[in-house]
Amino acid sequence: MATIEAYETSGGKRYMVRYRKPNRRQTTKRGFRTKRDAERFAWEIEVAKDRGQYIDPRAARVIVGELGPAWLSRQTHLKPSSYRPLEIAWRVHVEPVWADHRLSDITHTEIQNWVSRMSETRGATTVQRSLSVLTGILDESVRDRRLLASPAVGVKTPRKVKKPRTYLTHPQILALAREAEPYASVVLVMAYCGLRWGEMAALRAKDVDIARRRLSVEQNAVEVGHKFIVGTPKSHERRTVPFPELLEAGLRQACKDKTPAALVFPAPGGSFMHNNTRGWFAGAVARSGVPRLTPHDLRHTAASLAISAGANVKAVQRMLGHASAAMTLDTYADLFDDDLDAVATALHAAAAPFIE
Repeated sequence: MATIEAYETSGGKRYMVRYRKPNRRQTTKRGFRTKRDAERFAWEIEVAKDRGQYIDPRAARVIVGELGPAWLSRQTHLKPSSYRPLEIAWRVHVEPVWADHRLSDITHTEIQNWVSRMSETRGATTVQRSLSVLTGILDESVRDRRLLASPAVGVKTPRKVKKPRTYLTHPQILALAREAEPYASVVLVMAYCGLRWGEMAALRAKDVDIARRRLSVEQNAVEVGHKFIVGTPKSHERRTVPFPELLEAGLRQACKDKTPAALVFPAPGGSFMHNNTRGWFAGAVARSGVPRLTPHDLRHTAASLAISAGANVKAVQRMLGHASAAMTLDTYADLFDDDLDAVATALHAAAAPFIE
């Protein structure tokens, strides 16, 4: 049990609480002006220990700058392309503001004010990512018993505004491919197979099965800080994607005389292709007269063409490599509007014989 002792100071009598931490090490808290204040503190300490909620004051005095780099180093579950934005958010937005703050001094209001100020000049994605870094550090501090609760809980962030997607038609895809030469097959593969840029860039000759008209999506080459990192596809799930006959001649030519490990679509220097939307792709878009779009919009186009061709959501999910059909539905809900009309029509047809 905690004990209370009085002692004299130049400012008068003060009280000290002597108690043991959960690890049985003895410590003291000094400076109470009244015995009642000291008793209240002692009681709170004993209750906190009984409930398993004790927080060592010294642990809460650590500054965020000491915890941030260590927290980042533990995000080993992330792919490099996902880790890098977090590292940038820490370095650019979190560290300059919070590095010198003690955990025990951070308040909910301070965090909300920081988010509100950042929202005036930064997009919702940047704000949410920066908050997620600070929140991750604080949540880990709660688990490590440095804080009783995270002051970031309930902080409001700006909502992301979804940009309208661009879906090309068959004639528009072919027009874009013609203007994209010698990269016509790149455009066609992305528009009809739904590959991500990194998946297309990492395709090797052994991944192309001309006889079965299948592409094996085994790897993903992502450019991180001017360096290519090769890993598994985004969902970590390798998949097989069918391609239509109109892609056969281009793929056959792209694989001609290549070893199995050779890239199907290499950059001029033989390495992976850079996702440079201001280069040949932007030029092809401008010359073809199609709506302004990015290479990733071709993936959306592939989804729209598959759905309009009558593919069910499970087939579209497998083609795109989504983790679940629910994800596909959430991402492309607007493309299934015609299905709602079909439901209404079917319900009317079923009920019609019973309507007087």
